[in-house]
Amino acid sequence: MTLEEIHGQEPVPAGHDWMQGAGKALHELLVSAQRRGCLTAGVYESAKLMNVDPDNVAFCVLAADEEDEGDIALQIHFTLIQAFCCENDIDIVRVNDVAKLAAIFGPSEESGEPRDLHCILITNPNEDGWKDPALEKLNSFCEESRNVNDWVPTITLPE
Repeated sequence: MTLEEIHGQEPVPAGHDWMQGAGKALHELLVSAQRRGCLTAGVYESAKLMNVDPDNVAFCVLAADEEDEGDIALQIHFTLIQAFCCENDIDIVRVNDVAKLAAIFGPSEESGEPRDLHCILITNPNEDGWKDPALEKLNSFCEESRNVNDWVPTITLPE
């Protein structure tokens, strides 16, 4: 008997296709949110927005490369952001490739400098009737991950 059978839950789909689908959905969501202006990037900018208007946040992405794993200050920020998201029922995922995120967004429009992509928030998904199927798919992915006690699942973005 498996844990899923004991609790009457369906097992989470295993395999590369399920994770690849979540990665593709995240890519689509980020592109769509950027086009609609529903995206906040940066650890400090995200923390400010979550403090002022947490009901406006629909989804959170935390990103770190291997070299970022040793950055204690960044890890503390991640812990606090994760706790805030869990407390406010905001779905959250991790991405282990900041370079892929940078390729999606490009440089900052204001300065041309690379922007801080360690934390990205998706806001206002339902404004003007905007229903993003990628957001719905990611919400389901996060819910299924929580069913197996993976509270902050890691997603791999497609090439």
